[in-house]
Amino acid sequence: MATTYLELSNRTLRELNEVEMTSSNFSSSRGIQTAVKDFINKSIHDIYNESVEIPLLHTSTTQATFTGDGEYTFPTDMRRVDFESFFLKPNELITNGEFTSNINSWTTIAGAGSAAYNSGGNGRLRLNDYAAYQSISTIVNKTYNLQVRVLDSNGTGAALKVQVGTAAEGTQNLNTTLTVTDFNAGAILDVQFTATSQTTFITVNNTTTATNLDVDYVRVSRADIMTRKLRYISYDDYMQRFKEQDTQNNSGHYGLPQYIYKKPDYSAFGLTPIPDKNDYLISYEYYTTHTDLSAHGDAMSLPDRFGSLIVDRSKYYTYMLRSDPDHASMSNRDYQRKLLLLKTDYGSRSEYMKDTRTSQGNSRLSIV
Repeated sequence: MATTYLELSNRTLRELNEVEMTSSNFSSSRGIQTAVKDFINKSIHDIYNESVEIPLLHTSTTQATFTGDGEYTFPTDMRRVDFESFFLKPNELITNGEFTSNINSWTTIAGAGSAAYNSGGNGRLRLNDYAAYQSISTIVNKTYNLQVRVLDSNGTGAALKVQVGTAAEGTQNLNTTLTVTDFNAGAILDVQFTATSQTTFITVNNTTTATNLDVDYVRVSRADIMTRKLRYISYDDYMQRFKEQDTQNNSGHYGLPQYIYKKPDYSAFGLTPIPDKNDYLISYEYYTTHTDLSAHGDAMSLPDRFGSLIVDRSKYYTYMLRSDPDHASMSNRDYQRKLLLLKTDYGSRSEYMKDTRTSQGNSRLSIV
């Protein structure tokens, strides 16, 4: 169980021979207790700012592009970005095609049975003598990838009709049947279709009575957009080589992005050439910043075994507040020793990870 804000505070107070708090009086703390609470958060920020990359704080995100828009803001919880992790991919055109928690964005077509959300796997669309469809924006004569996976909860032999056209249950572009022959694996459709309209309807239809078919996912993306790595360039390089072209804001200069740069204030990243489509998806990885603990039951995001590291740092700040440099020095030595252990366990990433924006929190600004 993760160490809580109250536990960290009381552990520090105990080692300082001060009165501990309870969950009842935590929010009304005074004097040294309040100071220790502040020092707990300040200490965690210090650990984050020591260039220690902790797997628990590592995450990824995606950003859809917009035609003519070359700059995109970083997530608000971003502390450090891996500029070697940027990839351009085809954007997923289906909304809620994974059915993660519901079947929203899908319109059902009445039949004798039903259409409902099923919690199996990561979420599925269950059809029983029913159909569901979704319309997407497409470009005439462009080719698209379509992937569908379906499972038969009753066994094998049932079939799902997959239709692509200019209307729900339309068959102008594609009309195929997906039969489940493997109960465990289900059946997977992986095909392409060419759009004949600016709006295309994707329909999944189970026409079998008394048989549940679970649609695991429906995915559609541009077939002519391949996943590719984006190359990082410095802002100075961007200004010298590409800025003049991009500032013309002329669609004739838009194109497939190849390079990524970061703005000098670290608030956003830029793409060049400026995207010529809404159909690109940019994926990248980053490390999150510390969100200050507030309530007594808030748990720290660091591994529990490093709670003593936070306590040592908090004691250091408290002794400095008390004008006790000798004890402060002792606490700092303990902190530095344990910090070295943390760095040894998790290591630091390469230099490109150190070129980041400022971290935020508790009115403190420090370059990570």
